[in-house]
Amino acid sequence: MNLKLDSKKQKDYIIGFGLLALLLIVITVLEHILPKPCMIFTVLKKGAIYALVAVSMNLLNGFTGLFSLGQAGFMLLGAYTYAIFTIPVAIRPQVYQYFDGGLIQFTVPVVVALIMAGLVAAIFAYLIGLPVLHLKSDYLAIATLGFAEILRAIFQWDKIGVITNGSNLLKKYPVFKSCLFYFAVAIICIALIVLLINSTYGRAFKAIRDDEIAAEAMGINLAKHKQLAFVISSFFAGISGALLAIFQTTIQAKQFTSAMTYEILLIVVIGGIGSITGSCISSFLFIACSEWWLRFLDDSNLNFSTIQIFRPGFRKVVFAIVIMAIVLFYQKGIMGDKEFSFSTLAARIKNVFSKKKTVNAKDSASKEALK
Repeated sequence: MNLKLDSKKQKDYIIGFGLLALLLIVITVLEHILPKPCMIFTVLKKGAIYALVAVSMNLLNGFTGLFSLGQAGFMLLGAYTYAIFTIPVAIRPQVYQYFDGGLIQFTVPVVVALIMAGLVAAIFAYLIGLPVLHLKSDYLAIATLGFAEILRAIFQWDKIGVITNGSNLLKKYPVFKSCLFYFAVAIICIALIVLLINSTYGRAFKAIRDDEIAAEAMGINLAKHKQLAFVISSFFAGISGALLAIFQTTIQAKQFTSAMTYEILLIVVIGGIGSITGSCISSFLFIACSEWWLRFLDDSNLNFSTIQIFRPGFRKVVFAIVIMAIVLFYQKGIMGDKEFSFSTLAARIKNVFSKKKTVNAKDSASKEALK
């Protein structure tokens, strides 16, 4: 995998990793200072999870041009894989109380379970991709969405309850309270995706997105690279599903609805299709607005007249209006198809100050001329 980074990108990556390290230090300090539970930690944890799954979807939709809506299904596979293989053997009779303690009677370490979560999702993606990746645009989206819904129904089927616990909750698996765990896993996975995008494979993905006929004429194997992008995207979606299981402490198949996929797609669109940093920024903004900042709108005690404006569910109305405004005024998303760059930001700030100096110089010259 050939990687070529210019000096500006190298500086951006160095500064970015430095700021991430500083952010992790700040989070560590906040976890020791702020009381628990605190909504800011919920936003940070869930934001990191959604950032990872949004970037994985962007790898398909934004960089390869494949319109897939199966992310919730791959997250379900990852979540169940993690839970099934990490529930302690001594506790399994309590969890699988209707299925004689379940079929799996061993556990694996957390790190291994996370990798397994991604691998199981990737294997299913490979099998599903063989027939469906020949489809185009909306037809591919419908096929992958149907796959996710079928998975959700199968995992609630009592016939395989010895593995999935049927429609009952999976619980009592290892969980982590610290934000650092979620950030560490998300940062490592997103960094790997960035490395992939900047490699020859990433350039092949972009060529397929821009023009399949031209890409094939250049010698790019369309089927191979589409399958590769689909499998890699699903691998990281599976890991994000495992993180979601850890965050929620319990999982059930009915939680992974098509609405979850639409939320992830919305995050990608708001951030900018084809922008990694856009997906990360929009993930935290989306979670903060939906889970925290607008929650006061559900408080019926805030009404000052006979008209009941503030009521439970009103924040969803306001949130929908905000999203519509963003889509209308930022049709390409917050970042478009660009990436956040510290060197570009520094250059723009420098240009602003240089323009101010030029204006001030012209004003002083004109005043001298008038004298």
